[in-house]
Amino acid sequence: MAKKRSRQARATSAKPRRSRTPSRAKKTMTAAAGPVTLAQARALATVRAPLARGAKAALVTTSPASVGLARRKLELQQNQERRRRTKEYTATLAIMKKRGVKGLAPKAAKGRGALRAAAKPLQVFAEGDSWFDYPVPFFGGGIIPRLENQLGVPILNLAKAGDQVRYMLGVAERKLLIEQFTNGCPAGGPWDAMLFSGGGNDVVDNPMALWIRDFNPTLPPAAQIHQARLDAALALVRAAYEDLISLRDRLSPQTHLFLHCYDFAIPDGRGICFLGPWLKPTFDLRGFPTQAAAFEVMKILLKQFAALLESLESSHPKVTFINGQGTLVPTPRSWHNELHPAKSGFEAFATLFHDALKSVFPNQVL
Repeated sequence: MAKKRSRQARATSAKPRRSRTPSRAKKTMTAAAGPVTLAQARALATVRAPLARGAKAALVTTSPASVGLARRKLELQQNQERRRRTKEYTATLAIMKKRGVKGLAPKAAKGRGALRAAAKPLQVFAEGDSWFDYPVPFFGGGIIPRLENQLGVPILNLAKAGDQVRYMLGVAERKLLIEQFTNGCPAGGPWDAMLFSGGGNDVVDNPMALWIRDFNPTLPPAAQIHQARLDAALALVRAAYEDLISLRDRLSPQTHLFLHCYDFAIPDGRGICFLGPWLKPTFDLRGFPTQAAAFEVMKILLKQFAALLESLESSHPKVTFINGQGTLVPTPRSWHNELHPAKSGFEAFATLFHDALKSVFPNQVL
């Protein structure tokens, strides 16, 4: 009992501990009212709303050094993936070049009794965006893996989801294109064809708000576009395509280029895997009252993009433009989200590419 009382007495007589406050904060807190300096206001804000536990660590992770490190890691991962794809492609095509492509009619041999040689497999590589490289799990990819199945030969796919043409023809990725055109197919010989998909990411998402006007119900859809600004954006896209064609002409003139445009995307606000939406936020910001009104503007914008590619086809040899606009039924069912077709839509676009390749290389395509 005595021990118990002594503990209670000590507890009762113990003085409450004072909270420790930095000296600068003490001085600031003494002035309960009146004007304050910036330093005093920051000190007050710190005292009244202390940083949450872990906030310091969060600030460190968003430092320039950590952002640079994250980008470097991403670049290393992309380089590793590119090497993996190249290794797999080379090994697969080497076998097909040696043994032939099942289903392709062999070439007629010269001379009586000569064996008929197997048709040469088509040598194709691709560069582009998520229409070529759609990395959603269990979806089956974008155009390229579906096109491979139709062609019966592999395609070296160098595309990256989210890529823009200004980066594809920028310093780093331009060097990769120069390497491909200069060295040719890693299984030997020049490339027969290059498939290219780019420009969509350059004219959508946040920057699109720059070339869509505030909605005016008295104006037609075309007038809802700030045309001079859109022209500037499309000029950058065109410059990248022109440089691509110039590289091809200089380094691998025998390689045929295949370009494509995008179908009429529906700005319904659907994204994927924490990405997007890429269209609806701009139209919401600009006060468009309905999805139908926004869709009409998207159609005009995408038709202008198609016209750009069509002009490139008409002014350059060995360039084929695949205009797939109108392929997809304009309903949400045709689209996996705002920017990407459903599985059947990607399959339909793969068929368009197959038919275009078949028309240029009739003896090398299934």
